[in-house]
Amino acid sequence: MQTISTKAINASRRLNWFVERVCVALMVLLVLDVWLGVLARYVLPFQATFTEELARYLMIWMALLAVSSGISHREHIGVLVLFERFPPSIRKWLAVSFDLIALVFFAIIFYYGLGMVERGFSRFTMIEAIPKAYPFMGVPLAAAMACIQLALVAIHDFFTTGDAIGANRMED
Repeated sequence: MQTISTKAINASRRLNWFVERVCVALMVLLVLDVWLGVLARYVLPFQATFTEELARYLMIWMALLAVSSGISHREHIGVLVLFERFPPSIRKWLAVSFDLIALVFFAIIFYYGLGMVERGFSRFTMIEAIPKAYPFMGVPLAAAMACIQLALVAIHDFFTTGDAIGANRMED
């Protein structure tokens, strides 16, 4: 059973490696975009009105994608004070239960996010008049990544001992 847990955590690490790099790339684009907006407003002789809109959407995409990274690292919101007071066998089942509840939550967000994207093709952004579906795609994408990470974490939690649950599993 340990090999299933190990395979799940390794898959989680590989997926998280990719998501973290995407988040860093989005952060770099965000910083460059804001920098260009400041230069265009106060230094350069042209207006770059797209920078405000782009900064907003880059920040939202980055924050949404970072949720799956937090799940992978087990650094999301949790009340560990109560959780750690339970015996390891109960901790295991609580962790798996919470993982499944969160999985259902993010699956619902994914489902409704797809509808939001579909409706977004008929709505346009104010400044650049691009379909809002493109910025909205971050919602179902982030929810899908969170579902995958939650499934991998739940598999890890189910096939590991209760002592290891809740600890930061992402040693580098």
